[in-house]
Amino acid sequence: MQPVDQTRKILQYTSSGGWETSDARIIDEAPVELNVNGEPWLTFMCTPSHLEALGVGFLYNEGIIIHANEISAVRACDTGCQLDVWLNHTVTKPLQWRRTSGCTGGATATQESNLSHAIMEKDFLPPDLILAGMDDLLRQQELYRSTRGVHCSMLTDGEGTSLLAEDIGRHNTLDKLAGRLLLENPRLKRRLVFTTGRISSEMLQKSARMGASAVISRTSPTALSARLADELGITVVGYARRTQFNVYTHAWRFQSEAISLDVNAEPACEFC
Repeated sequence: MQPVDQTRKILQYTSSGGWETSDARIIDEAPVELNVNGEPWLTFMCTPSHLEALGVGFLYNEGIIIHANEISAVRACDTGCQLDVWLNHTVTKPLQWRRTSGCTGGATATQESNLSHAIMEKDFLPPDLILAGMDDLLRQQELYRSTRGVHCSMLTDGEGTSLLAEDIGRHNTLDKLAGRLLLENPRLKRRLVFTTGRISSEMLQKSARMGASAVISRTSPTALSARLADELGITVVGYARRTQFNVYTHAWRFQSEAISLDVNAEPACEFC
């Protein structure tokens, strides 16, 4: 079984102490294929733990099974990438899956291979822009203030032009931002995504499709999203607060102040 979290070296900035490096543990995210009676059904993007319970619980909640005695066997492979559930009766695979709005849901047909264009322009970011941007995002959460339980995301250039979207699902907020970007065509000198939701690989890919050079969250990235950001040239910032934040990838965008620190350093020259 693969680990459910990983350790990653990060760069942390505080307004009182400046820059320093440290190790941070971030949750993993992995694709796990669910097979039912030997037939592939779908792929979960999940934390690779309690996979047998995940598969059985999913089939129960979907109304495929009602009792445990319907299960002949359930087993996750040694690598954790495949989950097999064998039932003692035949079942029909649904023709399509609904797109969910929950924080662990969201559907996409985008493949990592389709996002090969790296965002490597010399877009340097001052720390104050990150701090002010997150403060602006939290200040504009109108639905959150009235209802709670709502995610908010913002696409901005950090210089006064911004788009905002709120939704119960963090993935949906980025879809709304993409729609507004297309319909309203704002003039953005750079594209930065601020969000209240965890940065999963799906969130990272949606941000990449909007051309974001940085994704900033109130919470953390997953290990898979950090790896994708490494490849795509996107700076990932997590745990952004009013006075501090952590930089997980492409810290070279802060190099005017952190030039002596070698955390995910500037990309190789072929991308410059």
